Amino acid sequence: EDVNANQFPSGTEMQPRERLMAVQKRLESIEGVTALLYIQTCAAEKRRRRKRGNFPDPDKRVFINTDICEGCGDCGIQSNCVAISPVETELGRKREIDQSACNKDFSCLSGFCPSFVTLEGAVLRKESAKDFDLPDMPMPELPEIKGTHNVVITGVGGTGVVTIGAVLAQAAQLDGKGAGMMEMAGLAQKGGAVMVHCRLAEKPSDISAIRVATGECDALIGGDLVVSAGSKTLGLTSTGRTGGVVNSHDIVTGDFTRDTEFRVPSDRLELALEARLRDKLRMFDATELARVVLGDSIFSNMLVFGAAWQQGLIPISHESLTAAIRLNGAAVDRNLRAFEIGRWAVLHPEEAETHLRPVLELPKTLDQKIDFRADHLKAYQSGLLARKYRKLLAKFEDEALKEAVAKGYHKLLAYKDEYEVGRMHRETRQNAKAAFDGNFKMTFHMAPPMFSKDGPDGRPVKREYGQWFGGVMSLMARLKVLRGTMFDPFGRSEERKMERAMIAQYERDMDLVLPIVTDANKEAVLELALLPTKIRGFGPVKLDNASKAEKRREELLAIIRSDREVSQHAAE
Repeated sequence: EDVNANQFPSGTEMQPRERLMAVQKRLESIEGVTALLYIQTCAAEKRRRRKRGNFPDPDKRVFINTDICEGCGDCGIQSNCVAISPVETELGRKREIDQSACNKDFSCLSGFCPSFVTLEGAVLRKESAKDFDLPDMPMPELPEIKGTHNVVITGVGGTGVVTIGAVLAQAAQLDGKGAGMMEMAGLAQKGGAVMVHCRLAEKPSDISAIRVATGECDALIGGDLVVSAGSKTLGLTSTGRTGGVVNSHDIVTGDFTRDTEFRVPSDRLELALEARLRDKLRMFDATELARVVLGDSIFSNMLVFGAAWQQGLIPISHESLTAAIRLNGAAVDRNLRAFEIGRWAVLHPEEAETHLRPVLELPKTLDQKIDFRADHLKAYQSGLLARKYRKLLAKFEDEALKEAVAKGYHKLLAYKDEYEVGRMHRETRQNAKAAFDGNFKMTFHMAPPMFSKDGPDGRPVKREYGQWFGGVMSLMARLKVLRGTMFDPFGRSEERKMERAMIAQYERDMDLVLPIVTDANKEAVLELALLPTKIRGFGPVKLDNASKAEKRREELLAIIRSDREVSQHAAE
């Protein structure tokens, strides 16, 4: 869809994107000048064209079974895609696909993980696409324009930030006012920062410069928390003058695709905004609200725009704003609806909150966390395995250490072999139905150890298996009784041997360090107990992480012994 071979001279070699590294390696060895052209339509541009019907839109969506996902991040490394979003669970941080941001290039399927399926005929569910009736809403008191009224609009590329600026400028002209706009766009394809400066005036001649100067922002329309709370944006605002409405949603940044533990410091960013704007700041999760009530988070910026207008931050009439949205011509009805829902959300924040996806209630106490994992082990294998788990934990009295062992030991005992992947895939269709409507067909993307060949990167190549493969998954789930026995056909692989050896090694390590824990070495003991939680992934990804963990284990054991000896000498 991106390349037409007829546009290039005959003899030009064409290779698929997944061969990029191999081609670069080959060109590196050739003497003289070589040329490599990488051609791919910008992800944001693909989404724009698809919405207009001008670009192929495959009837295929990627879905991740988060129960199977290990949170290793290999899918993000392979695709470098910010549509792969974090999901917090009791068993760690997993991954899901943000369907509103997905550009359908399917490169994430190259991640070495069996949790991925593709769905044909699936229609994104508009959970509440609630045609709820909006109440009568009071018209706000519009601000007076004193010279110029300066608006700053922030967000990320590909989400319609520039469109909001264009609608605002168009509405100002319809209102008989002057408007000047400039945009500073970032890397749209990867969610780069975008900022729009817009000056409004009673007449065009009142606008001498368009760029908003330091401290001169009157209204901040924040489509993204990170950009809105950044130093460049905050520098344009001033306490007492600037009012703002900001989307509080934790957006995924490019850092997350490379660092599985990366988290946006939302609390600090919100505090920075509150310190500057004080009581003139309003925040709500516009992304999730748009997804739930409109079926697509792309309308989040229009929600924020409507909320900002309702707060009396925009000196433009309602009639002109709605007319400008119509003139824009894109998804007119839903954009008008989004604008009105934004108004409603800022007037009735408690009611708007009820429409958001409830935050997952995770176990809070240590006993609850242990019970959760023991129950999981019982379903994973048997009550015998759950009792083995509790037996080791019973040796620890210190709560912090007991919790670390509870997490680390469970991670090793519940290794995801073929039987467990099969058991969890039995729930994949049901899980997908929570997000999609339609009588969709599922395709599994896997690299079964007995049937897969290695690719150019040395890793087993994943293959597609049709809906019939669900029956194989159910059979595998029932065969879990073979796990670890002499009749286990998968138990002789390098990965399975390693997993069983790590369980025995962990038990020895915990028995070793338990009698020698001191205040000096406790931090190292805690890290050692939690070390298995770093061994994520499947196949080559897991083997690589296990190798790194083993090196760290040796370092920690040396630190623990050394700190104990120091403590003993000090006591003597």
